[in-house]
Amino acid sequence: MKPRILVVDDEESIREFLEIMLKKEGYEVSLAEDGEQGREFIKNKTFDMVISDLQMPKLNGLELLKWTKQNYPDITFMMITAFGTTESAVEAMKMGAYDYITKPFKIDEVKIVIANALKAKHLEVENRVLRKELKATFSFQQMVGNSEAMHRIFDLIQRVSQAPSNVIITGESGTGKEMVAKAIHYNGALKDRPFVSVNCGAIPEALIESELFGHKKGAFTSAIADKAGLFEVANGGTLFLDEVGELPLSVQVKLLRALQERVIRRLGANDDIKIDVRIIAATNRDLQKMVAEGTFRQDLFYRLNVIHIHLPPLRERKEDIPLLVNFFVKKFNERLGKNISGVSQEAMDLLMKYHYPGNVRELENIIERTMALETGSIILPESLPPLSGKSSEPDGAKFRTTYEIELDKNGIDLEKVLGQIEKELILKAIHLAGGVKKNAAKLLKVTPRSMRYRCDKYNLGPMEDEAEDI
Repeated sequence: MKPRILVVDDEESIREFLEIMLKKEGYEVSLAEDGEQGREFIKNKTFDMVISDLQMPKLNGLELLKWTKQNYPDITFMMITAFGTTESAVEAMKMGAYDYITKPFKIDEVKIVIANALKAKHLEVENRVLRKELKATFSFQQMVGNSEAMHRIFDLIQRVSQAPSNVIITGESGTGKEMVAKAIHYNGALKDRPFVSVNCGAIPEALIESELFGHKKGAFTSAIADKAGLFEVANGGTLFLDEVGELPLSVQVKLLRALQERVIRRLGANDDIKIDVRIIAATNRDLQKMVAEGTFRQDLFYRLNVIHIHLPPLRERKEDIPLLVNFFVKKFNERLGKNISGVSQEAMDLLMKYHYPGNVRELENIIERTMALETGSIILPESLPPLSGKSSEPDGAKFRTTYEIELDKNGIDLEKVLGQIEKELILKAIHLAGGVKKNAAKLLKVTPRSMRYRCDKYNLGPMEDEAEDI
């Protein structure tokens, strides 16, 4: 829809000028002769922006602005003022106007100011919707599980979310550590503040310090400009350190200082920057064992381990599998445009018997692969990949695609066939790798960048350093 703009001005020439200009720019324009008429327009029609003169009879621009912001706060308000009377325009901005334009108009400047104002409004609405979606996505109701272990975790998350203390989340890969971190953040007092996630194991050791703490221009060869680190980006909110056990000892020292003194220093800088960040860390490693071995600092461990949440592997809460399966069936019906009603009892029995070395992430990949290839209305046992032993198939097991390819005089769609084969091989590799895509990339002998491209191409979800565990 075209953005709707209301022009309010008692000078007919100004109204006509703005109407012609704005319509040429693709906006839908309404005109009002004074503030009172403008107010009636606003009451009876939806507008994205009001452009109003400051000095008008009956109801002046400031009075119209005040009334609009009280009753329709989402409307972007722009003030028109004569050259040399910017004091009143500044007062208008203090009352909530986005900006002002001066008469006589400079057409190019007016176009830019209006376009920027509407863009800012659009971003504000998008951010509001995104925050609402995030709160819904990471609410407790979206966390799937009915086992006693998960009920204890839900209760702990609810209590932890109300406190600013640091948290460490442990559990095997694929158990949902990032999902828990986001649930803590988006259900607590910091829900409207930034949530910044970093996978400490996915960043080269030479870059991790700059990534966390930032750097000054010239701090090292490729530092061509100042850069804020993730601590600064997350300031006032939550910084999620996934795979925190992968941090080198040199960075652990600086992280400890940041937690103790609540200050950081960019690489190459002389000044400290105050920060107020809640840390949620996660690991699938035994940090206490690492402390004993001298590969993880004991004092940092105690700083992070204020509140400890351990996520049990899926094999220890099998009563949650039917709930998770139904959750994923619904999810992939929407994503893949399918209409699969559910899973047969025989198929569910097979899913219940499997022990899931890749945990919930592996179960999700099994359901996604099955639904991507399923042509019926229900998932049957034969639809599932082999599920037995410690892995889905023995190492080196042969894999054949489900397509029998025949080339006759009618020809084939080569790109489509090759794409289907490629997708099946990728899904198989992910399955054999226990749901861990970076390990699947090794099986396929492709780089993580290439694997990420293919996962995006076939809608197979993000790589682990980008993933949002369920």
